[in-house]
Amino acid sequence: MTSENRIDQRFATLRQAGTAAFVAYIAAGDPDMDRCLEIMLALEKAGVDVIELGVPFSDPMADGIVNQMAAHRALEAGATTAKVLDLIRRFRETSETPVVLFTYLNPIYSYGFARFHEDAAAAGTDGILLLDLPPDEVAHHAEFTESGAMRRIRLIAPTTPTDRLPSLAAASEGFIYYVSREGVTGTQTSLAVGIRENVAEIKRHTEVPVVVGFGISTPAQSAEVARASDGVVVGSAIVSEIGKHADDPDIAGVVEAFVKPLVDAAKSV
Repeated sequence: MTSENRIDQRFATLRQAGTAAFVAYIAAGDPDMDRCLEIMLALEKAGVDVIELGVPFSDPMADGIVNQMAAHRALEAGATTAKVLDLIRRFRETSETPVVLFTYLNPIYSYGFARFHEDAAAAGTDGILLLDLPPDEVAHHAEFTESGAMRRIRLIAPTTPTDRLPSLAAASEGFIYYVSREGVTGTQTSLAVGIRENVAEIKRHTEVPVVVGFGISTPAQSAEVARASDGVVVGSAIVSEIGKHADDPDIAGVVEAFVKPLVDAAKSV
């Protein structure tokens, strides 16, 4: 790996500053491609360090109802994988904020596995998180090890056996996404227990930053997670705001106003 990747550069800068990262998830093309671009730029303006773009897919099994409906809205508005990559190209005209594609294998294979990785990197994608790729399968299929210039983001969960942590951590690039609770995505009224201890255990096996997601929706939760990790991931809470204000001509401003207190809380610890 080189140091030219935007994810690596951003986390290096944050480490020097002693500040946690803030990662925001939205569905690409929600509520449509043009307004999604406005939302991405608003996230950057709010201080977001990394943007996770969900590739709209008809069967997002790891997602809760909020993110499922976002994918549905995007597909209804005409989103395709090719248009998602074009969205990133347009974003790159003015922004260097790191972008990670959050996707399932089906859209990639429909596009063409090797071609997708080449085109995504060329468009300006910095990382990819394949939700339904079992880590053990990577060793048996050479193509799964090819991510080009993009960092391969790995998931680790509370249910991950301790004896698997060293191999998963060693194979991680960019950052590790620690899924703080079992189940699908969605906001929660309280944080999962054991976040600090579990993050510390993961960090025993890697120098790669560990960010925490699933269920974070308030500034207080954002700050608490930032104290226990290298970064905070907020998705469903932001996506819910997009869904509620999909017809608002100033949807980007609404999202920025919602996200900025979450970012500020994470940066304040």
